[in-house]
Amino acid sequence: MSKAKPIPAQDIKPAPRPAGLVLDAQLHLLDRQILDVDGVPVTTVDDVELSGPAPDEPIPEGAEAPHITGLLTGPVLGTRIFGGRPPSSRFIRIPWDMVAGVDTVVSLGVRANSLDASWVERWMRDQVIAKIPGGRHDPE
Repeated sequence: MSKAKPIPAQDIKPAPRPAGLVLDAQLHLLDRQILDVDGVPVTTVDDVELSGPAPDEPIPEGAEAPHITGLLTGPVLGTRIFGGRPPSSRFIRIPWDMVAGVDTVVSLGVRANSLDASWVERWMRDQVIAKIPGGRHDPE
């Protein structure tokens, strides 16, 4: 196995500008609150699923640029504190075609009760918030 020769800087062509919205995943998506079509909190974005080759594989020349196929959410608090990464089977996937908009929050075009990802928010609402005095209604 021979080592690849470096390409001189003047021979590197700039990448073509992809069509569509270009997002910086770390800036625009990760840790953003996800709201359903009615503005109900669903969860937060913990990771992003991309199309294309595996993360450590090179992208072949002329191949289509990777694009977002889904948002992932799941039990990541322990790994953020202690390091590591949870197994991919522990993540809940929200398909990208359900996303209606990306702003200060990620807005979905579906209702929260149709998603598996909203169970944590529902459990917190029913088991914790509802038990706090005044937690069952908006203040008037």
